[in-house]
Amino acid sequence: MYGGRTPVPGVVLGVWDGRGGSFVRTFGFADLTTRRPLSTADHFRIGSNTKTFVVATILQLADEHRLSLDDPISRFNLGVAVPNAANITVRLLCNMRSGLFEAYDSPQIEKVNFTGSMTFDPRTMIKWAVRQKPYFAPGKGYHYSNTNYLILGLIIEELTHDTVGNEITKRFLKPYNLAHTSYAYTMAMPAPWAHGYGLDRRRNWQDVSNTIPVSLMGAAGAMISDMADMKKWIRLYVTGKTTSAAMHRALMDCVFTGSPGQGFGLALGCSSGWYGYTGGLPGYNTANFYFPETGATIVAWVDVQQNKPVPGVANAMFRDVARVLTPNNIPFPEGVKGL
Repeated sequence: MYGGRTPVPGVVLGVWDGRGGSFVRTFGFADLTTRRPLSTADHFRIGSNTKTFVVATILQLADEHRLSLDDPISRFNLGVAVPNAANITVRLLCNMRSGLFEAYDSPQIEKVNFTGSMTFDPRTMIKWAVRQKPYFAPGKGYHYSNTNYLILGLIIEELTHDTVGNEITKRFLKPYNLAHTSYAYTMAMPAPWAHGYGLDRRRNWQDVSNTIPVSLMGAAGAMISDMADMKKWIRLYVTGKTTSAAMHRALMDCVFTGSPGQGFGLALGCSSGWYGYTGGLPGYNTANFYFPETGATIVAWVDVQQNKPVPGVANAMFRDVARVLTPNNIPFPEGVKGL
């Protein structure tokens, strides 16, 4: 493999200032083996950016009076017992304040030697997570936990008698012509697509594409998209075009996370007037943020997942561009972990 001497194998960067100015560039490679350059049309696994679509679905179900954000999850037939479910609400799942343990940190998960062909039931992962001690009582703190969104996926499926992916497709992908975005149920990637990379023990880039099964990610991170679609989507989401005014206010209710300069709404990172989300999984790191004051948008993607520089490569790129674009509104203070 080609050496990891370059900081990342490839970068997709899009900047739109809200006044008609733009900067859209790619750097590096989508496939190191064939040396194919990365393009703006390449599909990436967007990881936790999936959560924005899940919450958008939850908010529409609330608009349809099929649930309330303040419903306890004990109301729903989840097929798995969650301790203290009577005190954990839908809203607390959405804003990461349930206190539930991170499913992907459970001891059982850590023993798995993953291959792309494996299948996982979200109920099993939730069951593993809730065997662990909660981080805090419901509503008494903030802790990012994918368990919350695995449960939200089950709530959507219980209420609609449909899959999460079908609901997202019917409600958002088709109506808003997000033709290059999909909820993955298999490991197949639509062409063209960016291979994802990580460093091996000799610090050479190795292809880690399709090593994490999509069923493991599920409602917490299974989706695929390209830059143009996510530029469109983050603006729709942040400006409330997919929900009622009441649900938009709930979406934008950013609660302090405990890290300086950072809040969290309902699947929404909030920092210095910027709103958006980040996705990370082996081989991919994607950040999409919108600045309502001016209409500016920044999309920063890399085909590797690295936590350094803090707050992760994609968020660090976003922050550094925002430093130029909105110098009085710099998100993610130096040294602070991103959302």
